[in-house]
Amino acid sequence: MKILALESSAVAASAAVCEDETLLVQSFQHSGLTHSRTLMPMVEAMLKNSGLALDDMEVIAVAAGPGSFTGLRIGISAAKGLAWTRDLPCAACSTLESMAWPLTLWEGEICAVMDARRHQVYRARFLSEGDRLHRLCQDGAVSLDELAEEIKTSGKTQILVGDGAQLCYNDLTVRGLPVCMAPPHLRLQSAWGVARAAVEMIRAGKLVSASALKPEYHRLSQAERERLSRNQPV
Repeated sequence: MKILALESSAVAASAAVCEDETLLVQSFQHSGLTHSRTLMPMVEAMLKNSGLALDDMEVIAVAAGPGSFTGLRIGISAAKGLAWTRDLPCAACSTLESMAWPLTLWEGEICAVMDARRHQVYRARFLSEGDRLHRLCQDGAVSLDELAEEIKTSGKTQILVGDGAQLCYNDLTVRGLPVCMAPPHLRLQSAWGVARAAVEMIRAGKLVSASALKPEYHRLSQAERERLSRNQPV
């Protein structure tokens, strides 16, 4: 089954096509340009250069959150547009789980982290066993203190992956906790990870229609928090 995957949840953007678990082609850009300018041209050029077409795709996958609110909306909108006209099913993939899949060649615990600002990180932890990934906790925003307690309780070395890896490494090593960072070429979010997460969603029967596809922010936006602070309804 051919999967077209999109990743625009953070600073880097990427697109990939996989056939089941096999990567066929991927385009990655970490230039600082806005994803609204780069994502769709990247998809079009990638398909053209690889001799593939949208009509060849059977599933559209996208990193649905957590992540940058703007980045997630761009990715979700692009996925909806690609899927809607062809009535293709969609996979709304966890950004954090998608980051963990490329690290399954190592056995042990993986901690996927993204900087959520306000002294928090988005995190999810997984156990990698061969080519399998077992979730240890749900995606969520936690403080660095809370993350440190989780890792202390585990007692296992954590492989940190994601754009929050350096932040967490700096904090957790000072606390004397057993952590190491994923290698640079596997540290940032990638569309291949999204496609691999989509394979599991296909197997579990968790695909949705384009109309039902939506982001999972895992936290209120700044505007919503300000409204609540003024006792105004969100």
